Amino acid sequence: MTSTAAETATAEAADPGHGSFRSLRVHNFRLYASANLVSLTGTWMQRIGQDWLVLQLSGDSGVALGLVTALQFGPTLVLGLLGGILADRHDKRRVLVVTQALMGLLALCLATLVVTDAIALWHVFVLAAGLGSVAAVDAPVRQAFVSEMVGPGLLANAVGLNSTIFNGARLVGPSLAGLLIGAAGGDTAPAFFVNAASFVFTIGALSAMRPDELHRSAPVARGRGQLREGLAYAWNRADLRLAMVLAFVIGTFGFNFQVTIALMAREVLGLGAEGFGLLSTLFAVGSLSGAFVSTRRSARPRRRFLVVSAVVFGLLTVVCGLVSGFWPFAVLLVPTGAAALVFSVANNSFVQLGADPQMRGRVMALYFTCFMGGTPLGAPLVGWVSEHLGARWGMSLGGAVVVVAGVAAGLSLLRARRLPAAAAPAP
Repeated sequence: MTSTAAETATAEAADPGHGSFRSLRVHNFRLYASANLVSLTGTWMQRIGQDWLVLQLSGDSGVALGLVTALQFGPTLVLGLLGGILADRHDKRRVLVVTQALMGLLALCLATLVVTDAIALWHVFVLAAGLGSVAAVDAPVRQAFVSEMVGPGLLANAVGLNSTIFNGARLVGPSLAGLLIGAAGGDTAPAFFVNAASFVFTIGALSAMRPDELHRSAPVARGRGQLREGLAYAWNRADLRLAMVLAFVIGTFGFNFQVTIALMAREVLGLGAEGFGLLSTLFAVGSLSGAFVSTRRSARPRRRFLVVSAVVFGLLTVVCGLVSGFWPFAVLLVPTGAAALVFSVANNSFVQLGADPQMRGRVMALYFTCFMGGTPLGAPLVGWVSEHLGARWGMSLGGAVVVVAGVAAGLSLLRARRLPAAAAPAP
């Protein structure tokens, strides 16, 4: 690294600056964020295309839609912690190059099957499981890599910006997917081809980074019991336990919108692909605004903020399931998306900023196991409830479970405050 580059990197670490976009002053993060916007747009196009393809192949089955979602997120339960160990042991940037390349190949395989008219429902299930397996390893490595790009002073802002980019892509991706699928007469192959090509941008950005400007933590040497060590570390921290429990409940019962919105669009509102894409876009508008507001945060969120944001999100989800008509439902998706992302960004920042750097990979892997690992349980259950009782019940009951969990967590915090100082648990 040249002396000028070294001085710039040191100055950025010492003075993080102000503003919602201050992390973009860092060269490596700026490269990553730009490529991530392109890649995530393709990812959201594939998600919309995959959901629509499953409905086409299964005859609008809510159970099939829930099952493919479960297969895509289920591997997190098994492989997520492996990703955390890899993040603590190895060069995160090189691991990400491999995982991004594998996800691009899986998207290309799905596109080829669709365009050649050889696709069957079981193909979608198998490829969703494959994509989920790679993503389970990729997610904790990617989250831990953010701190290496920007350093601790900019971490809260970078997490918020990452969520803003994720939801900016969610804003654009579903609309593009709906337009492409509609223009192709219901053919989902174009969405999958676009996603396959988008991974090239992320691989290029990772390859073009300046390694000397990364804030690397010392790698953890290979050894026995490292997984148990990470689990014990998180369990013995009351603050991390609270975040993990909320992440599991909300990830299992609340964050099933790719199932619930699709079923509400088809069954309750009688919409086609374009209407489904519009509803997903409106949810993303709210998510984007919630994530953008979160970029202003520079300190670790408080526990009571996590509880309040969880309850607000749950209540809005319940109301979404109860309203009638396209426009009331569509309008309510905006604040619901905002509440979902305010909680998600706050919880992510809370966990990352509370973990020791050499434990961060394993802690984030456990966090994503809790957040995403419950989806294989929740998505089929929500799909079953929606198919037998109606899509409204699937959405509202999921929100009600989130409210109950948030209230229980709030009561637990109040009880802990009333304990005598000598009996209070260690922080």
